[in-house]
Amino acid sequence: MNEQAKEDCSAGGLNVLLVADPGVPTARAHSVKDDLEHLLDEAFNPPIELRTHTATLRLRPDNSLDLRDAVQLAEDYERTDVILLLTEIPRLTEGKPLIAEIFPDEQVAVISCPTLGAFASRRRILHTLMDCALRMRPTGEARDAARFGKGWSTWTDATDAGDHEMLHSKPVTGGLRTVLGMVAGNEPSRTAPRLSSALAAASATGAFGIFYSSIWAMSTYLSSLRLVGVGVLAMVAMVLWLIISNALWDSPKRANLARVVLLYNLSTVMTLVVCVLGLYLALVVLILVGGLIVIAPDYMASIIQQQPTFGNYLDIAWLSAAMGVVAGSLGSSFDVSTNLRTLTHGQRERQRQYSEQDDDESSGGEEVSTESSEKA
Repeated sequence: MNEQAKEDCSAGGLNVLLVADPGVPTARAHSVKDDLEHLLDEAFNPPIELRTHTATLRLRPDNSLDLRDAVQLAEDYERTDVILLLTEIPRLTEGKPLIAEIFPDEQVAVISCPTLGAFASRRRILHTLMDCALRMRPTGEARDAARFGKGWSTWTDATDAGDHEMLHSKPVTGGLRTVLGMVAGNEPSRTAPRLSSALAAASATGAFGIFYSSIWAMSTYLSSLRLVGVGVLAMVAMVLWLIISNALWDSPKRANLARVVLLYNLSTVMTLVVCVLGLYLALVVLILVGGLIVIAPDYMASIIQQQPTFGNYLDIAWLSAAMGVVAGSLGSSFDVSTNLRTLTHGQRERQRQYSEQDDDESSGGEEVSTESSEKA
C-alpha cells in the first residue's frame, strides 16, 4: 500500500476483508466478526467496514500458499485496505508452528487456525487478527499491539525473502496445540455419522451379548483391568482397520515435509480415536439399557452364581460393546458411501493443489505466495 493510499485510509476510515476457508475457519470468522469490528473501531478512525468471504486458499505444486485469489477477490470491492486470511492449513517453518504471517507491502495477513489450538481458539483468533492488523499499519500510524500478544508466541522478521513478519509458537507445546486444532478442524462430530454401517454392524453384534449367558459369565469372571484392556484393544483394532482400509496414512514426498505430514497423520489418528470412542460409549449405553430391560436379575443370578448388581450389567455391556466394535470395523468396509479421506487434513490439502498445467498457465501474473510447508 503506497503512502497516498494510507492517507486516504486514515481520512476515510478502514475497509477490512476477512477471507476464511470453508468449514471451521468460516464458522470462527463469523463468530468473531462483531467483536473484531468493535476492536477495529477502537483502534482506527471510524467508519470501519468489515466484510467476510468464504473461499478456499489453494496450494501450489511446491506446497507454497498462493494468495493471488484473495488479492483478486479484494479487487471486486471498491476499496480494501487490509486483507485477513484464515486458513485451515497447518503451517511450519524451521520446525516451529507458524501461527501468522504478515505482508505489510500488500496489506495481507495469513492466520493458520490449527496452530491456535482447539480450545479458547475464538479469543486467540480474535487477538491474532487484531495483532496482525495493527502491525501492518494500514493508516501509516504506529499503534500498540502489545495487548494482543501472547507469551507462548513470538514475532520475528523473515530472513529468507521479502519484507514480512512471522508469528511462531514453541515447537513442543505449539505442536500439540496444532494437532488438537487439526482434530477440531476435522470435526469428529461430523465424521462419526459417516460410520453408519459400522454402527449398524456393531449394534447387531453387541446385542447378542444380552441374550448369550456365556457372555454374562465371562464378563463376571474377568477382572476390571482385563475388561478395560479388551475394550482398548477393540478400539485400537477398529482405528487401525479404518486407517488401512481407507488409506488414511500419508507418506511425505520430500524429506522437508516429514514433520508436516506427521501432523496430518497424528490428527487423523486422534480424530478416528474420538469417533471410535464415541461409538464405543454409545454402544455401552445402548446395550446396558437393553440388558437392564431384558435380563431378569433372578435368571442372571442362576447363571453367574451370585446376586447380580448394576456393575454386572455394566460389565456385560462393556464386553458386548467390544465385540460389536470389532464387528463394526468389518462392517465399515462394505459401505461404499463412506469416504473418510475427504475428512482429513492430508486429503483436503492435496485437493487444494494446482496441477502442474494449471500452475504453468497462471504463472504469467504477479504472485504473492508464502511457504506453507517446513523449510529444509
